[in-house]
Amino acid sequence: MAKRGGGFGGGMIPGNMQNMLKQAQRMQSQLQESRAKLDEEEFTASAGGGAVSVTLTGAKKLKNIEISKDAVDPDDVETLQEMIMAAFNEAMKQVDEAGEKLFGGLPGGFGM
Repeated sequence: MAKRGGGFGGGMIPGNMQNMLKQAQRMQSQLQESRAKLDEEEFTASAGGGAVSVTLTGAKKLKNIEISKDAVDPDDVETLQEMIMAAFNEAMKQVDEAGEKLFGGLPGGFGM
């Protein structure tokens, strides 16, 4: 008679595999917690010597834009637009770098 149990065919998961599954679940939970913390963080960047400031959340949502009155020149809207884009892009870079620090060593960023 053949022995049953232990293997996948017997309906049971071997102890080593069970430990791996528990470890993977803990890792997934830690990743979700880290992602939530990153999403709540705020990243602010400025351009034009502080004339324009942009704040993003770690979830890459625009939270705030501040524009100095000195930056508003009706005859030179393009410069204001460029400063806003520069500040936004720098804030995005900060968010990406923070995400890379948290998840960069994981394959494919672990879907983050």
